[in-house]
Amino acid sequence: MNRYLLILLLLTSFPAVYAQRTVAVPQIINYSNEVYKGGLQNWSIDQDANGIMYFGNNEGLMVFDGYHWILYPLPNNTIVRSVAVDSLNRVFVGGQDELGYFEANEFGELRYHSLVSLIADSEKEFADVWRIEVVDDGVFFMTNNRIFRYQGQQVTVDKPKGMWQFMAEVGGRLYAQGQGQGLMFFDDGFWKPLTDHPGLESSPITHMLPYNRDTLLVTTLKNGLFYLVGDQLIKKPTQVDDLLSTSRVFCAERISDELFALGTTSSGLLVMDKRGKVRQKYVYGEGLQKNNVRDVFVDRDDNVWLALDDGIDFIAINSPIKFIHPDVDNPISTYAMHIFEQKLYIGTSNGLYANDLTQESLRDIGMAESRFSKVPGTDGQVWGLDVVNGELLMGHEDGAFHIRGYQAEKIYSTPGTWLFKPVSRVYPSQTIIAGTYWGLQHIHYENGRFSNPQPVEGSNESLRFIHFDDRENAVWVSHPYRGVFKLFLSDDWKKVIKQKEYGVGEGLSSPLNNFVFFIKNSVLVSAADGIYEYSLTDDKLVPSELYKPLQGVPVQYMYEDRLGNIWFVSEKKLGLLDFSRPTENSSYSIVYFPELNGKVLGGYESVYAVDDDHIFVGADKGGILLNYNRYKERTAKPDILLRNVKALDNELNEMLLFGGYGNLPEENARLGYRRNTLQFVFSSTPYDQLGNVEFSYLMEGLDKNWSAWSERSDKEYTNLSPGMYTFHVKSRNSKGSESEVLSYSFYVLPAWYANTLAYIVYALVLLTVLYYYYKIQKKKLTAKHEKEIYLHQLELDQREKEVVRLRNEKLKADLDFKNRELVSMTMHLVQRGEVLSKIKDKIEEIKKKNGEGAEPTGFKQLMRLVKAAERADDDWENFSIHFNNANEGFFAKLKEKHPDLTSNELKLCAYLRMNLSSKEIAQLMNITLKGVEVGRYRLRKKLGIDSETNLHSYLLQFVGE
Repeated sequence: MNRYLLILLLLTSFPAVYAQRTVAVPQIINYSNEVYKGGLQNWSIDQDANGIMYFGNNEGLMVFDGYHWILYPLPNNTIVRSVAVDSLNRVFVGGQDELGYFEANEFGELRYHSLVSLIADSEKEFADVWRIEVVDDGVFFMTNNRIFRYQGQQVTVDKPKGMWQFMAEVGGRLYAQGQGQGLMFFDDGFWKPLTDHPGLESSPITHMLPYNRDTLLVTTLKNGLFYLVGDQLIKKPTQVDDLLSTSRVFCAERISDELFALGTTSSGLLVMDKRGKVRQKYVYGEGLQKNNVRDVFVDRDDNVWLALDDGIDFIAINSPIKFIHPDVDNPISTYAMHIFEQKLYIGTSNGLYANDLTQESLRDIGMAESRFSKVPGTDGQVWGLDVVNGELLMGHEDGAFHIRGYQAEKIYSTPGTWLFKPVSRVYPSQTIIAGTYWGLQHIHYENGRFSNPQPVEGSNESLRFIHFDDRENAVWVSHPYRGVFKLFLSDDWKKVIKQKEYGVGEGLSSPLNNFVFFIKNSVLVSAADGIYEYSLTDDKLVPSELYKPLQGVPVQYMYEDRLGNIWFVSEKKLGLLDFSRPTENSSYSIVYFPELNGKVLGGYESVYAVDDDHIFVGADKGGILLNYNRYKERTAKPDILLRNVKALDNELNEMLLFGGYGNLPEENARLGYRRNTLQFVFSSTPYDQLGNVEFSYLMEGLDKNWSAWSERSDKEYTNLSPGMYTFHVKSRNSKGSESEVLSYSFYVLPAWYANTLAYIVYALVLLTVLYYYYKIQKKKLTAKHEKEIYLHQLELDQREKEVVRLRNEKLKADLDFKNRELVSMTMHLVQRGEVLSKIKDKIEEIKKKNGEGAEPTGFKQLMRLVKAAERADDDWENFSIHFNNANEGFFAKLKEKHPDLTSNELKLCAYLRMNLSSKEIAQLMNITLKGVEVGRYRLRKKLGIDSETNLHSYLLQFVGE
C-alpha cells in the first residue's frame, strides 16, 4: 500500500515540475522536414566560422545559412549521426561504414572526402559513428566498438574491452567512457583511466561541460548530474533528479556562466542554473515540435538549436525580446500590463490574469516562474490598468473594477471603461475621472474605497484619450473622428459647463485622427503631420520644436517612462525617444524596434516600463517583454555571405562559379559571351533576426547607385554586355548596423567575333580590304585617268588630226594650188616652148622659102630672140620655185643621196618626177628627144638603177610628207 502511495505521489509531483515555465519565453522557430526537405530525425549540430549551421540528418548532412537549406547525402546514403567542424571549416561527418569530411573546392562547392580508404580492410565494417571530436592531435570518430583517430593522412583504431559509450573534448582534453573501464582520458597516444565511479556502470555519460575553473559538469543518461573534480566523480543534486532519471538526459550544453541546457528524451529542453533549479523549460505544445531532443547546440550568438526526433528548433534564448502567454492554450491579445504588490497583472481580451512574483524574480521578471491564473469575475475585454491613489483600477468592457490581489471588486456597471485620471495632484485625490464608452464618469475615493460613481453631464462620446488639466479645471479629450476638445467642468467635477473644440483654426492641420497625451508636463496632440503642443498663453496648438524629428510620423500612442524617455507607436511600429543618448541635432535619439513591426496591438496600443530591463508591450498574441538594456548592447554588425553564383546562357544551362563555401576565388571569372546572365544568392546568419535583416546590392559596371534595402536574398542580371563587373552586396540589421561589403568580380568576354584577336583579324582584313580597295580604286582611277588621258589624247589626236587634216587640206590645197601653178607653169612653159618651136619652125620655113641669102636682118634678130627665150634661165628659176613648193625637200634629199648630179640632171629628175613625157621634157630643156633619152640613160647610171626600174617611181621616194 505504501509503495502504491509513493508511486502516486511521484506521478503527481512530476507534472508540477514538468509544467514549470517562465513568465516570458523567447522566440522559438520551428523547422520541420517539410521546410528543410530532409529526414525527420536530426542527431547532431555544429557551426562553422562563417556562421553556417550543419545538422546530422537521417538523409545526410543538412546545411542552413539562415535563408537556404541544402542536403548533402553520403556516398552510401547512410544516416549522419555526428557532425564536427574544425578550424579549417572542414565538416567531419560519420555514419554506418562511412566517415570523412566535406570541404570546399576551388569553386566553393562542398565536396565529400571519404577516409574509409585509409582504414585497414579488417576494420572497414563498423556501425554508426555517434560522436566526433576535433582536438589538436587529430579528429576522433567514436562508434560502439571502435574509435578511429585521423591524423596525418593516417587512420588508427582504438578498441575498448567491451564497447565505447561516450567521448567528448573539454578544455583541450579528450575523455571517453568504455563499458567496464570507467572514464578515461587520452594522453600521448594512449587511453588512460581517470575514474571508475559505480554510477557509470548502470548509465553511460552523455555529456561533459565546463562548470568552474577546476570542475566539470557530467550528465548521465539515467543517473542525473555529477561533478568531476580531478579524478573524483561527485553526485550533483537537483530539484528534478527524479525527472532526469526517467526522462533521460541525452545531450547538454552550457548557455552561460550560470545556466545549462539539458536535452531529454521525453521532457523537452530544461534550462537549469548552478543550484540545480530549473529556470526554463521548453516542451511540445509550448513551442517545441517534439520532446525528444537528440542534440543541443549554443551558437556564436548564444542562442540555442535543438536537433529533434522530428525537426529542428531554434530558441532565441539570448534575445532581448521575449513573449508572455498568460493562457498557453489560448493566444489571446494583451491590452494592458502592470506590476502591483509583487504581482504581474495582464489585461487581455479574455479577462485579467495575475502571476505572483518574488522579490528575487523582480530583478529578472521574464525568468520568474510562470503560474498565471485568471482573476475571477474579470471574464471579457480588459481595456486598461491604472494605479490611482495607490490602488489598482481596471477598465473593463463591463465597467470599472478595483483589483485587490486575486479579487476584482466592481465599482460600477456602466459598459466600457477605458482609463482613469485623478483630478488633483495632491495625494490622494478624492475625485477620479474615468473615460468610458458614453463619456466621462465621476468616481469618489475615500478610505481606500471607490464609490458614488456618476456620469459627468454634458459628455456622451466614447473617450479613450483624456487628460485632466487642473490649471483650468478642464478635461482634454480626443476622438479620432470627432476632434480634440477641452471640456470645462463645474467645481464639483460632475458637469461640463463649457467646451471648446481645437481644430484647424486653433493650429491643427486636420480635425481628424488626432490624439491627446500629457507628456513632460505638456498637453500634446499627435497628428498625421507631427506633434503639436498646447500654448496656454495663446490658447492654441503649435508645432512642437522638441518633437520636430517626428514630423511626418503618424503617432497613435505616446507614453513617458520613469526615466523621462518617451515610447511611441506609429502604425504598429514601436519606437523610443531616448533622452539618455542625445544627438548633435536633438536632445534625444530615436530608436525603432523592427523585430516587433506588426506584432504591436494596433488601435489599442499600450506600453508599460518598469525599468530599462523590463518594458511590457501589448501585442496581438500575448504580451511582449523587451529588455532595452540588452537590446542596446547588441552592437555587433551583421555578416554577409555569398552563397551561390551561377552563370546561365540563352538556353538556361547553368555554370557554377561559386558554391558558397570557403574563400571567394582570387581570380576573376571569365565568362563566354553567351553566359551573360548571372544569378547571385546571398544570406546573413543572425538567426534571431532573420525577419529583420535587409540586403542592398550594386553591380559595378552597370548600376549607378545601391539598390533599395530589401529582404530579398537573391539577384539576377540578364543580358550583360561584354566587360568587367563587380557585384557588391551588404546586409543591415534591425538597429541599422551595416555589414562589411562583400564583392565578387567577373569578366564577360565578347563573342568570338568580337574579341581582341577577332578585332586584330578584322583590322587586318579591313586594312587588306582598304588596301585592295585602294588598289582597285587607284587602278580604277588610273584606268579612269588613263581613259581620260586616252580620251583627252584621242580628243587631242582628233584635234591634231583635225588640225593635220585641216593643215593637210590646206597643204593639199596649197599643194594642189602649187601643183596647179606648177602644172600651169609647166604647161605654160611647154606651150610656150611649142609656140616658140612653132615660131622657130615658121621662121625656118620662111627662111627656107626665101633662101638663105635672102634672110633679112629682122629674121635673124627674131631667131636670136626665140633662141634667147628658149634658153632663158628665169623660166627655170620660176619652175624650180614652184616645184620646190609642191615637192618640198625633193632636191635636197636627192642631192643628199646623189651629190654628183648636175643641174641639168636635177632638172631632168624634176621633170621626170612630174611624169612629163620625153617630148615635153625636150621642149622644156630645149633639147632633142634623143638628147632626152641620152639624159635618161646617163641619169640611170648615176642614180644606180637598172632599166627595169621606173624613174618616176624611184624619184617619188624623195618627196617630203
